[in-house]
Amino acid sequence: MKNSSDRSPRFIRTVLMVALGIAVAAGIPSAADTPPAGMVWIPAGEFTMGTDEEQAYPSERPAHRVKVGGFWMDETEVTNRQFLAFVRATGYVTVAERPVDWEQLKAQLPPGTPKPPEEKLQAGSIVFNPPSGAVPLSNPEIWWKWTVGANWKRPEGPGSTVDDRLDYPVVHVSWEDAEAYAKWAGKRLPTEAEWEYAARGGLESKRYAWGDELKPGGKYLANTWQGRFPDQNSANDGYPAIAPVKSFPPNGYKLYDMIGNVWEWCEDWYRADQHATLASTGLCENPPGPKESWDPESPYSKRRVTKGGSYLCAENYCLNYRPSARRGTDWDTGLPHVGFRCAKSADAGAK
Repeated sequence: MKNSSDRSPRFIRTVLMVALGIAVAAGIPSAADTPPAGMVWIPAGEFTMGTDEEQAYPSERPAHRVKVGGFWMDETEVTNRQFLAFVRATGYVTVAERPVDWEQLKAQLPPGTPKPPEEKLQAGSIVFNPPSGAVPLSNPEIWWKWTVGANWKRPEGPGSTVDDRLDYPVVHVSWEDAEAYAKWAGKRLPTEAEWEYAARGGLESKRYAWGDELKPGGKYLANTWQGRFPDQNSANDGYPAIAPVKSFPPNGYKLYDMIGNVWEWCEDWYRADQHATLASTGLCENPPGPKESWDPESPYSKRRVTKGGSYLCAENYCLNYRPSARRGTDWDTGLPHVGFRCAKSADAGAK
């Protein structure tokens, strides 16, 4: 039998709480714990991850049971204001602000791919460039434009600014950039399982984060594309592009914009067959994600999971504004519709 010197402060506090008749629930922070600023508590639980819907994409299937521990999560996507504070404090330079590393890029392309002209390797990012009319949806290059000088501070390229968009989600940030911010903030990126569990807001197996109806009572509950993508957006939800955080109601866990607005980075490497692998093992507890990336649509790329869809998701293209939706995004690439939010483990302490 261990003596009292082996008892941890957490154990002693628990015993004291029980002795005083104070309820103790596993995975729930003590009232004495200070909630991290701007974060909400996601209680431990079990849920159905993925979906068996026929209309869903193959990588979302099959549905399988997952159990996650409690954790903290940012109530909103990380904003330009928050990212600016990080950059000012650290001098961090994002991937989009650095010249393209051809050797690194070449490793993710089919063998024999010719080197682009030097002007194409200058620092920049991809910008959404809507066409003037209907176009084939099989060629995304029609509406994406590589723009030298585009980055998180200049989302549409030279001449644009975020000075009037400080409360908008930061975009043009790669997974590497998001991870750097999370470490600076004393946080981490959420796992895919944590993200989806949190996005469901306590609901079980619903198509959307708020239920099974896209517009209950005719009300828009997320920032998505209305009309024919990519050339006609009626903006009936009030926003033709990215919206400020908290523009739509929160879900059951008081998290904003888990669906739509911008895609969000997760910690996990992306594998198209990950759900099938997990489903074959029975109940999964806190799955950490695969050890490497695999996407048959881009076999040479290294991709991380992004979740939630964005303002560019439409009924006729990219039906990804659902909790189960998932896709792989090149880990070293920033995009104009991809952002992130952070998580924090229960025992990591407040900041």
